[in-house]
Amino acid sequence: MCGIAGMVQTHPDGAVTEAVIQQMCQAIVHRGPDDEGVFVKGGVGLGMRRLSIIDLAGGHQPLFNEDKTIWIVFNGEIYNFLDLRPELERRGHRFSTHTDTEVIVHLYEEHGAGCVQKLRGMFAFALYDEPAGRLLIARDRLGKKPLHYGLDKGTLLFASEIKAILAVRPELAKVSQQALLQYLYFGYVPDPATAFEPIRKLPPGHLLEFENGSVRIRRYWDLPEYGTYDPASEEELLEELEKRLAEAVRIRLIADVPLGAMLSGGTDSSTVVALMARATPRPVKTFSIGFRQAEFNEAAYARTVAEKFSTDHHELIVEPDLVGTVTQLTGHLEEPFGDSSMLPTYFISCLARQHVKVALSGDGGDEAFAGYDRYRIHLQERSHEWIPEWAGRWYRQHVHPRVPYAMPGRNLAYSVALPWNERYAEGVSLQGFQREMGILSADFVAANGAPLQGFLEYLENAPAHDALSRVLYLDSKTYLPGDILTKVDRMSMATSLEVRVPMLDHVFLEWVTALAPRWKMPQGSQKFILRKLAERVGVPAEVLNRPKQGFALPLGHWMRNELKEMVQTILLEARTLQRGYFNPKGVRRMLEEHFNRRRDHSARLWRLLVFELWHRNFLESVASAGGLRSQPVAVLSGESG
Repeated sequence: MCGIAGMVQTHPDGAVTEAVIQQMCQAIVHRGPDDEGVFVKGGVGLGMRRLSIIDLAGGHQPLFNEDKTIWIVFNGEIYNFLDLRPELERRGHRFSTHTDTEVIVHLYEEHGAGCVQKLRGMFAFALYDEPAGRLLIARDRLGKKPLHYGLDKGTLLFASEIKAILAVRPELAKVSQQALLQYLYFGYVPDPATAFEPIRKLPPGHLLEFENGSVRIRRYWDLPEYGTYDPASEEELLEELEKRLAEAVRIRLIADVPLGAMLSGGTDSSTVVALMARATPRPVKTFSIGFRQAEFNEAAYARTVAEKFSTDHHELIVEPDLVGTVTQLTGHLEEPFGDSSMLPTYFISCLARQHVKVALSGDGGDEAFAGYDRYRIHLQERSHEWIPEWAGRWYRQHVHPRVPYAMPGRNLAYSVALPWNERYAEGVSLQGFQREMGILSADFVAANGAPLQGFLEYLENAPAHDALSRVLYLDSKTYLPGDILTKVDRMSMATSLEVRVPMLDHVFLEWVTALAPRWKMPQGSQKFILRKLAERVGVPAEVLNRPKQGFALPLGHWMRNELKEMVQTILLEARTLQRGYFNPKGVRRMLEEHFNRRRDHSARLWRLLVFELWHRNFLESVASAGGLRSQPVAVLSGESG
């Protein structure tokens, strides 16, 4: 695991210096504190920062083929590399290390860019083929590992994080207004956009080839068709599900360093821990956090699971310096990121990193097995498909504007009157609140297109026939890589911790995708078959039968207490409002409703707060000096046991 960076200069007089690549690497030291490697030749430079996990002594990068004509820097883990290596050796390839990275080099020699089809794991890599004059960069199928690129005057720059590109090209920090509108709508910037116009994310399941100054991007993988496999019985399905998930967990236990698991006390992480405990002879190291507010403290559930499976359990009750932590993290993030669960993810990463270098998590279960409440709400509880389309349109255009703002059920009536696909897309965005409250300035919204259009296109083009499968596909293409996996990667790597996600093993996920929807959410029973599996492998009933919380935190409490002054002050400061993104009247109304306890706007206020703090703590630091450096993130305080 590491961070990678580099550039290819196509100008005939251009040369890349080692100092420039080192400067890029210094911006991402937190991703790999153990080692640095740089290779420069002519107009090409590759660099990496390494977090040593496998082959601690021999895994220095960049790595090469036998005659040093192909070079690679790699971030991630390839779990099937030991299976791939013997065939490559039989074909005459000679290995100088025991790493998974070197396998990719020799696979490329055999299959070219098609080598990515052979890889099972999480990865982002850059490979330079000197004889062909070609750079290949690739990102794993689901987007577990990040990869960014920018083309500047004939030079292609790439890096795990945007800040490494801006460290040597601060002039590329040209803000994308359209991307910022998408952030404010969704709480993250969906692929392939970034907060900066000249810089893009390579989408998951895609590769990029740069040759003779031109960029070619193509998709090499997508989720298969949904709902094509309907087992004859529940028992038959559970046997196969258990076998497949156990294998996805087992292959992620390969490491030459201490390894553990993040345990929230929910169905997904508890199931992963149950399967880990079965696969290893030593007690699994597990980590959980809790808060003083009882309704958000899941530590007791995690403790119950830990006792059930006899883990070596570590627990932390968090009492963070909220203002300091939020300020620090928004300076570390290179894009605004509005998912408040980044805080507990960061806290648990801090705790785990004190004991291990690698941790497994239960992420991905909600998108695979239909675990979010919004699936039930927008596809069933708000589904009134008997309403003719013309009637819904007539209500939205002629009746709704006349309904008083404060009338109960006003927003619900509008939602019900929408076609199902628009209802779902609006439900996962700021659209409804923007329509009702005018939080964002009208000019900003009008100038930056239709932010929901891309989501509607995913729903329309999904390889599925039923509504549930279509929204699962949408979330796997947007929310999963843009929010969940970005959060896990950034917060864990801020503490130099590697996180592995067995439920997003692509072989396992392809099989789950094919399952008929009746096994995922029958009659509104979310994650039906996964909960059955959790019960089968011994997860305690009190864990399975409790209300779903996700990775919750007392945000509403904090917003009305510890963060109240910060929120009220910053969101209404002239410095904030003069940027032109917010409508002062709408923001004041939201603050008034929230602090008078008429509505809970904590999640939306958090999104606006992070947006402004990102401007102050990250963007303005780029503009002031262009001297980005990796900032060490302080370890939180709390009680550990």
